[in-house]
Amino acid sequence: MRSLSIVPAMLVLSGSLTFACCQWLIYSYAPTEATMGLAQKIFYIHLPLAWWALFSFFLVFVGSVSYLLKRTPGADRLCAAAAETGVLLSGLALVTGTLWARKAWGVWWTWDPRLTTTLIMWFIYAGYLVLRGLNPPPQRKSLVCAVVGIVAFLDVPLVFVSARIWRSIHPAVFAAKGGGLEPEMKLTALGCVVSFGLFWAGLLWLRKRQLDLYDRLDTLASAAPQQ
Repeated sequence: MRSLSIVPAMLVLSGSLTFACCQWLIYSYAPTEATMGLAQKIFYIHLPLAWWALFSFFLVFVGSVSYLLKRTPGADRLCAAAAETGVLLSGLALVTGTLWARKAWGVWWTWDPRLTTTLIMWFIYAGYLVLRGLNPPPQRKSLVCAVVGIVAFLDVPLVFVSARIWRSIHPAVFAAKGGGLEPEMKLTALGCVVSFGLFWAGLLWLRKRQLDLYDRLDTLASAAPQQ
């Protein structure tokens, strides 16, 4: 058990170190984009934030389905940890996206399909966290959160495909035809995604363990004889 407790810290540390190494790829290996210049390099932070935020919300969906099928408290706590992580990362993705947009489009915000669906997604899962902070009976709250976690996921695939199915000025870089990223840019972007994924996994695991410990302490406190 003690060795398992080291795993999330090691994931966070390895993710941090590899992402630090990716800074060489970002600023030395990947070419500078001709139009935007150095501001384009925000993309290498924005992309991992967005992708792992979406995957966090996918875990909320999976955990919610698992809870409805098996009523496992651990699945409910996984949903809570993944939702908190996803809201944090998607919020940072929105912030870095506005910084990129200011340079690329000349405005901080535009109601583009990708941006709009992402903002809606953030509000949905922020509301989900508010719901988890309420104090109804625990089993009822977990059941309602599981249902909301499944329904909320409907917006996640919409965010992913919005730039492809609607007219959008948001770039779909890996699916772009006649353009897209240079090979060095693609390698740098994938390296950042992988390294940030290690950090994300450690952060999620750490938060899940905290929630497990909180639940264990609550169980011990309720089982203790009252004086």
